[in-house]
Amino acid sequence: QILGRVYAVLSDEKLRAEYDETGTVDEEGSTTQGEQDWLEYWRLLFKKITVKDIEEYEKKYRDSAEELADVKAAYMDFKGNMDKIMESVMCAKHTDEPRIRKIIEQAIDSGELPAYNSFVKESKQKRMARRRKAEREAEEAKKVKEDMGLSGDDDLQALIQSRSKDREREMNNFFAHLEAKYGNTTKKGAKKTVAKKKKT
Repeated sequence: QILGRVYAVLSDEKLRAEYDETGTVDEEGSTTQGEQDWLEYWRLLFKKITVKDIEEYEKKYRDSAEELADVKAAYMDFKGNMDKIMESVMCAKHTDEPRIRKIIEQAIDSGELPAYNSFVKESKQKRMARRRKAEREAEEAKKVKEDMGLSGDDDLQALIQSRSKDREREMNNFFAHLEAKYGNTTKKGAKKTVAKKKKT
């Protein structure tokens, strides 16, 4: 609403002149109350992001100075925890792990990064577990895509909406579980308190 009023004033010569002269504008005036499709307006300024756009950005980002800085920053932020590093670095897939590990190892060897035990002494079992998890998630994403019959540039938006609904259902189930577990306990406690008062 604020942006709408600002836009209406700046785009109208009379209103802008009034504001420049008095420092105020009649907000009740019909000129500033017009309805506008802001989504359509911003879409004129910023084009819709497609899957192809993301794929092209991913190609530019991989092996870039930006990715190199992000990997090093993630290594420091998470004290060498590769699980969190792989989750935080943009566009990183499980197939990128050897390449990302090499970036970190070279930085450690040069003295640019410290050698955290969680990284240099990470077990083979943990690496395999991370790889299996990533492969499982990739298969699940593929199955969701096939089940929803997705194709083209709307894939990303549809998948995001699907995951959002899943998270909402999980949260509702979580709250229902808490209510069932602790809500009844409170009621039982209240009955016991009433019973005690009657005895005294």
